[in-house]
Amino acid sequence: MRVLVTGANGYLGQAVVKLLAGAGHEPIAMVRDCGSPLRAPTRVADLLDEDGLRKAVDGVEAVCHLGGLTRARESAADPLRYFRVNTGGTVALLDAMAAAGISRLVFASTGSIYGTPERQPMTERLPDAPPHPYAASKLAAEWAIGAQAGTGRLSATVLRLMNVAGGADPDPTRLIPRAFAAARNGSALEVNGDGSAVRDYLHIDDAAAAFVAGIENMPPKGEFRRFLIGSGRGSSILDVVAAVERRTGRRIQLIHRPPAPEPAALISDPAKAMAELPWRPAQSDLDTIVCDTPRRGDLSR
Repeated sequence: MRVLVTGANGYLGQAVVKLLAGAGHEPIAMVRDCGSPLRAPTRVADLLDEDGLRKAVDGVEAVCHLGGLTRARESAADPLRYFRVNTGGTVALLDAMAAAGISRLVFASTGSIYGTPERQPMTERLPDAPPHPYAASKLAAEWAIGAQAGTGRLSATVLRLMNVAGGADPDPTRLIPRAFAAARNGSALEVNGDGSAVRDYLHIDDAAAAFVAGIENMPPKGEFRRFLIGSGRGSSILDVVAAVERRTGRRIQLIHRPPAPEPAALISDPAKAMAELPWRPAQSDLDTIVCDTPRRGDLSR
């Protein structure tokens, strides 16, 4: 199947392109610029460029929509930009798909839409409670996708992803890259509170595999499905630090800052995705994620 991947030069997008090709599909990479070479035919377009989008979707059979803005804290400072790109860009893509007669869509959303529910692990039955503009912009995009599916012109699968990690993670602000940097440089790692906050880490390849499963198991036209995609495991900040120490053989000094107003635990229950997509998190135990993270400067050798 010819599959357009928006945001194809991003951290997750590159993994999705690779796994689609490995599964026998023909991925087509949509990027905003040609700065990063990809092992796939590439089309340059912006989500806010309607003419460019119509050219980008020409001749494709399905779309994996990963393009957009993803930083929660940044979204609080510039919310309109997040709604413009994440919500408006998705609507523009839906318009281009409808004009081209493309009816299959897999959309990258976020598990943060559930906010801070008391019930853990989280399931798809929980109410939506987006805690920041980033999550709200993704939820609004989901509503647009669901409404379009309701017309009978679209078959849509939404994947609400937990904390994607592992591989060549390019974001130095995330915990695992920060822990490796501290081990590598001998610097201290600053953490909020006592380090007991628990999160659900999802291996980058498991996240990408969910998109392949979504493409290969689309619902009938007119249906809209939503899945929570995570490991189903909880790892604290201290667990992550210990795993990096095991991997590198180096101690990491911690500096404990005042606690931040954040949930004590956010863990997914991926049972629905495992049963219905079907998909499973095969590589998302913490040690596997950590062992796969340092592609360069491997400190254990």
